[in-house]
Amino acid sequence: MVRKSALFKQEPSWQENRQGTRHKLPATLQSWVYESGSLTQRLRRSYGHAVAVDVLLQQWACPFLSERTLLKQPEHRYCLIREVLLHADGQPLILARTIIPANTIKVARSNLSQLGTRPLGEVIFACPELERSAMGIALVKPSLWTPAVGTAAAINQPVWGRRTVYTIMSKTMLVSEFFLPGLW
Repeated sequence: MVRKSALFKQEPSWQENRQGTRHKLPATLQSWVYESGSLTQRLRRSYGHAVAVDVLLQQWACPFLSERTLLKQPEHRYCLIREVLLHADGQPLILARTIIPANTIKVARSNLSQLGTRPLGEVIFACPELERSAMGIALVKPSLWTPAVGTAAAINQPVWGRRTVYTIMSKTMLVSEFFLPGLW
């Protein structure tokens, strides 16, 4: 059986980023959620080359319903799903889930399906055609995380996340990032 996620038992509940949403977030987190540049670059400015990526899941599978809807993918269309933990010196900082449709992989200049332990941000933010469109916000309760991820990332409180639709040469991908307490 193909798993949809190594992070979640079920899909988080996302809300559209609307005026005033920023004020629902803790002040220490607002600049991270609304960071317009690469989170990887920002992490490297704070933690240097200690920033590392652990790949938790990378496989072709059907995304969650809201992800398929945002990416305008048919119900049974497989996309590349990649879930990672970014950490520095063993301190969990960010969990990320990326959904990349096959047609996006084909038009991207670098092979998005062969990232290995390279951060996605290093690749996509180097692409001059990269554009952001929709952004959503979620507050994920500890009970939604899989036990393995909850333990590995030391999640014992609700975690804020953002998800962003990126476009490269008119092809979309979805990146969801969850900001762990160790980040601040």
